[in-house]
Amino acid sequence: MAGKVGNSSLRPSGPGPRIGDMAQRTVLFVLFDGVQSLDVTGPLEVFTGAEQHTPGTYRIRTASLDGAPVRTSSGLTVVPDEALARAGAPHTLLVPGGQGTRHPDALLTAWLREHGPRAARLVSVCTGAIRLAEAGLLDGRRVTTHWAYCDKLARDHPAVEVDPDPIYVRDGPVSTSAGVTSGIDLALALVEEDLGRDAALAIARHLVVFLRRPGNQAQFSAQLAAQTAQREPLREVQLWITEHPADDLSVEALASRARLSPRHFARAFQAETGMTPGRYVDRVRLEHARRLLEDTSDGVEEISRASGYGTPEAMRRAFVKALGTAPSEYRRRFHPTPAR
Repeated sequence: MAGKVGNSSLRPSGPGPRIGDMAQRTVLFVLFDGVQSLDVTGPLEVFTGAEQHTPGTYRIRTASLDGAPVRTSSGLTVVPDEALARAGAPHTLLVPGGQGTRHPDALLTAWLREHGPRAARLVSVCTGAIRLAEAGLLDGRRVTTHWAYCDKLARDHPAVEVDPDPIYVRDGPVSTSAGVTSGIDLALALVEEDLGRDAALAIARHLVVFLRRPGNQAQFSAQLAAQTAQREPLREVQLWITEHPADDLSVEALASRARLSPRHFARAFQAETGMTPGRYVDRVRLEHARRLLEDTSDGVEEISRASGYGTPEAMRRAFVKALGTAPSEYRRRFHPTPAR
């Protein structure tokens, strides 16, 4: 599992960091039966690519409790490098998720409780956060996990602050990511911190992924975040909002379209979709603006009007609040062509 990516395109074209200026970092992946294979292989390919780009920076290891092979949730058998008892203290300890996290493992929990605090960086992917929480390593921390398990994590571990929206969260030495592929985004962020943007960009290009989705980018779209309303008038309003983000989407206007009083409409919409009309409109407009920034070269002023913000400043405030970044920076990350 820890083999190098054999691709010369990952090697720096010019002078890079000098190996003598940095200590080699051990990255240890914890394996167990029922692990989600992509939770492991996604970040592993990122760190392996980083080692290929700048040799001597990472020592990548995989370990299970007893060193025996594990079977992933998809049926793939993975042979670890060693047993956890022989792994030593890593710089970065990464705990993946998967079906195997649904049932507590007392021995693994005990090992994590003892060795987790010794790692300079503690990382989880998907429901790996549940393993860390069981070991008491997330108490007092702001974390995330797969959206489907956020409520469970918050309910079972009230000392943990669970944020269900971002694709990853970094709180001091603890970094947690959402479902599956978000582990790649988090791993790229860690490599960028260690080796710089050029190295992370080279790895992202090799893996044909974005460099990099902001950590506070939403886990899913507005349409997926909200439930589909059962009553036809409310479903039609949901569709109208999505198709007409620049229109008057006030509660009064939407209620009129649904032929309900504003008060009745607001209550019914929240009851059936799980969010208020205003929050749904905010998410749709943000998603629409993001898509235009990613896929077109339209100017920011034009996009702000088309997305219902009215002014670039209103759109900037919405982006900073939701994503922690301005529209111009968002476009720089995700649009290859300079905007006009």
